[in-house]
Amino acid sequence: MTLPLPVVEWCRTRGWGEITQASPLGGGCIHSSFRLTTSDGRGLFLKTNNDVPPDLFAREAEGLEALRVEGGPRLPHPFLWGTTFLLMEELPPGAEGAGFWQRLGRELAQVHSHEVARFGFDHDNYLGSTPQPNPWTEDGFAFFAQHRLLFQSERAAAAGRLAKMDAEAVARVVGRLADLVPRQPPSLLHGDLWSGNVVCGPQGEPCLIDPACHYGWAEAELAMTDLFGGFPPPFYQAYTEFHPLDAGWRDRFPVYNLYHLLNHLNLFGAGYLGGVQAILRRFA
Repeated sequence: MTLPLPVVEWCRTRGWGEITQASPLGGGCIHSSFRLTTSDGRGLFLKTNNDVPPDLFAREAEGLEALRVEGGPRLPHPFLWGTTFLLMEELPPGAEGAGFWQRLGRELAQVHSHEVARFGFDHDNYLGSTPQPNPWTEDGFAFFAQHRLLFQSERAAAAGRLAKMDAEAVARVVGRLADLVPRQPPSLLHGDLWSGNVVCGPQGEPCLIDPACHYGWAEAELAMTDLFGGFPPPFYQAYTEFHPLDAGWRDRFPVYNLYHLLNHLNLFGAGYLGGVQAILRRFA
């Protein structure tokens, strides 16, 4: 591969020498990833994509910094970014330490304890490569309705991936939100927290990557942890010890996950339509 020139120059000016190796890494759905080795033996992590919005990597870097709270999970430090790349601290994978998932539950509860007066974020960002609007909004039901469910539904309908009757069913779910989920404060969220965005760090500690950071409902964050395989029970036990939830919180997961399934429908196609329709049949 041809390395971004700013990355090469940045390593030189830091005194780290030349980049002697760029090893491709698997696992990414959207971007290409590489482990870089410099001539002084340092390892770095590089994400690249020539076909993304020009601010996507800047928004990711800002999200990583926003989530860096005392007592929260470790995140890679972003060093340098541009329109087509993000250079970060490498977190070499280790073996999961004792109580890995309990620790993550406690640390995520610490992140969620950071609350503000409104829903949204300082700027819009991205969920995967899909734009994620984050205008500051007083009401959480209005925020989730307009800037999460309806935003994704309208994109899917415009692309021909969601039939009119299904889009109308999404609107009915939106109309029922206040009856389906409890009122909650705006908590700091990772925003895209599935098992693929949890990695084990060099000391066996839980680390988070690839955020879509904003202030939203904590239950919505937990819901996504259950969407693609789920986290082990000790995670939820530890989380709820530090951040108690209203009764029936697991039963509400599909309502929140409608957002993520609509996003996957928009990103990856019809394979996710059945999951969307199953939730609509249940809640619309």
